[in-house]
Amino acid sequence: MSYLMLDLESTFLSDAEAEQLAHPMVGGLILFSRNYTDRQQLIKLVKSIRAVRADILIAVDQEGGRVQRFKDDFTLLPAMGDILPAAEGDLSLATAWATELGFLMAVELLAVDVDLSFAPVLDLNGISQVIGKRSFSDNKAEVETLANAFISGMEQAGMASVGKHFPGHGSVAADSHIAKPVDSRSKEVIFANDMQPFKNLIANKRLQGIMPAHVIYPKVDPNPAGFSSYWLQGVLRTELKFNGVIFSDDLGMKGASVAGGYCQRAQAALDAGCNMILVCNDSAGATEVLHGVQWPTGTPAVTASMLKPDVTAVTHALQDSDRWQKAQIIARNILND
Repeated sequence: MSYLMLDLESTFLSDAEAEQLAHPMVGGLILFSRNYTDRQQLIKLVKSIRAVRADILIAVDQEGGRVQRFKDDFTLLPAMGDILPAAEGDLSLATAWATELGFLMAVELLAVDVDLSFAPVLDLNGISQVIGKRSFSDNKAEVETLANAFISGMEQAGMASVGKHFPGHGSVAADSHIAKPVDSRSKEVIFANDMQPFKNLIANKRLQGIMPAHVIYPKVDPNPAGFSSYWLQGVLRTELKFNGVIFSDDLGMKGASVAGGYCQRAQAALDAGCNMILVCNDSAGATEVLHGVQWPTGTPAVTASMLKPDVTAVTHALQDSDRWQKAQIIARNILND
């Protein structure tokens, strides 16, 4: 029974951080660029984390392009939005490449005992300052096709997938890290466009996790999606029948501040239906949440442990060096296109 994902301040695990990780409400840890210098340092760090909590879910944002936390000693991955243009619009070729890039991203992380990348991005490439080429396309059908292929590659390596940012962040300009984005379009437009990749991938049981957007859709609900029981319970759970893990986006982001202080944000996210909340880049805020939130009681039906890697698939993937090397060539060719 665990509901909180924390981060670390540096490249090693401090005594205070180890004490926090031992708390029963902590079930996850997300790593950032500041936690990484090279592959051997990362392996040592992960081992120290596992020594405290062997069961903890270790995650990272390793999407590719400008959102890749581990670079040195890892393959540089292209932005997802560069795949289809590099294939000169050939969707079949781009789909094959996306599968191999999903495998490559996943296998390189699993090789150092990192469980999960928060990927893929399912937003449409619209006017968003923070999404941009993180998205596969501005076309909902292309996003669904390429994301499904990327998920297949992740799955073949043994890694679960987390689609973000539900129900779509691409059509609002403001960056929720530093602002409070508002998407004033109608419910009908959002449902018919931005939400379609989420809807169809969920229907086909392709997503094990979902991360909602810190975006307000005032013509649908007054709360940001990650704090909205309408979006998370009414739409995601009831209408779309999603039965996986719902992660909050980072509660330290500006877009989350509409819910109040850290404890208020955490409580609002949990009450709305998030299964695991992320508190990053503020150790004092994390401590405040850990000791100030009224945590759910009983045995949860959905836990982050559901996203732990498939050990059999991981074992086979790590032995497939030929596929790994061919995928590296694909990544380099797209980056050099």
